[in-house]
Amino acid sequence: MCGKPISAAEAARPARIRLGPADLLGDRTLMPVAAGDVHLVLIRDGDRIVAAERACPHEGADLALGRCSDGRLLCPRHLAFFDLETGAVSPGWSFRPLRLFPVEQAEDGLWVRLGGGG
Repeated sequence: MCGKPISAAEAARPARIRLGPADLLGDRTLMPVAAGDVHLVLIRDGDRIVAAERACPHEGADLALGRCSDGRLLCPRHLAFFDLETGAVSPGWSFRPLRLFPVEQAEDGLWVRLGGGG
């Protein structure tokens, strides 16, 4: 995640939030989900699953309408892409990185860590 200060609301969130069953994505690559009051997009990138903020940090485009390829998420509005390891935006754009959140794949489902505790 980027170095933005944590608000009181973020600090009060549970450390882990269950998103659904382990096979929640099925055969999809992208899927919009909510983790409490946070809107995310789940992204399958090869064998791993990544969660990211759903709104593009540039103009608020719905990233669930984008596409994922080679470890990058493409914004459907302005065609910049975000690195799914770091959140960094593609060269030529000057706005903050995409916020990424760790997803745990467990027997009892998919869990996301939004912050606010261990």
